[in-house]
Amino acid sequence: MNPLSLRPAVRGLVIDTDERILLVRLVFPHGAWWVLPGGGIAEGETDIDALHRELAEEIGITSPHIGALVWNRTHVFDVVDSDGVQWQGQRETVYIVRTEPFAPAPHMSPEELTAENISEIRWWTMNELHTHAGPDHLSPTDLAVHVETILRQGIPHTPFEISNIAD
Repeated sequence: MNPLSLRPAVRGLVIDTDERILLVRLVFPHGAWWVLPGGGIAEGETDIDALHRELAEEIGITSPHIGALVWNRTHVFDVVDSDGVQWQGQRETVYIVRTEPFAPAPHMSPEELTAENISEIRWWTMNELHTHAGPDHLSPTDLAVHVETILRQGIPHTPFEISNIAD
């Protein structure tokens, strides 16, 4: 069996002092998803360098305090990156980013955000995450559970492993 071709990616679990979580809305022809800000890791970039770049581009935060790695996620889906490379999914590393409340001001232009499938950015309360019923999806689907665990129990000693690959 051939191993999957997974795009390396990084995301930030951006939580403000009011315990709100910042998500970006990605829209594709087959649906829309609310996800943590972040994206692909360019060749030669470290996770942290890529996350700094992605957070500046997508939400406008330029000097975030990037904390611990909180989970890894293997997500299988067809994706083509900005260089035209086709992948069978992503292997995401997610770091916690604590911040004061701020108004997102992406460094990317509206046209660049649209090209990245980003249509909206907003803060979510834990109650909103727990009660979200769509039509847009949360990704991962159990995002509220993972965030709640981190908020109530602290940073895990070992990062969570999340996967949508069937066993």
